[in-house]
Amino acid sequence: MAILNILEFPDPRLRTIAKPVAVVDDKVRQLIDDMFETMYEAPGIGLAATQVNVHQRIVVMDLSEDRSEPRVFINPEFETLTTDVEQYQEGCLSVPGFYENVDRPTRVRIKALDRDGQPFELEADGLLAVCIQHECDHLNGKLFVDYLSTLKRDRIKKKLEKLHRQNA
Repeated sequence: MAILNILEFPDPRLRTIAKPVAVVDDKVRQLIDDMFETMYEAPGIGLAATQVNVHQRIVVMDLSEDRSEPRVFINPEFETLTTDVEQYQEGCLSVPGFYENVDRPTRVRIKALDRDGQPFELEADGLLAVCIQHECDHLNGKLFVDYLSTLKRDRIKKKLEKLHRQNA
């Protein structure tokens, strides 16, 4: 397994729309394993392939405290099941150090393939529903900062650009 480089906002590659995975093979499973290792090391609870500059529709997630519930979503599609919206404070491995409130539907149904290419369906609410929506946004070239005011988004962008210059 390998730790992959996580792209950081405002990197334009984060805006790339991911392509569906045609075949779930050993190469895809290796990427999934590397994504889990990268996510756990970061540390985070979700990671989309777009964030590691692989533009395929793959998401890994583990909301457990002890890393015991790894979830894989290949070619995920979700639909909202309610008009109810709640505000959650979101952060992102691609926007390190920033947490902002985002309104999201509280309940979703997701359809995807698992790490063996088998289709499954899942209804989710709470944090799992938020994470599914957040990670699927990545696959569509969208970041949680896109839900913020232009002023907040620009402030975050300037701070991260400054950090990137200092670290270069």
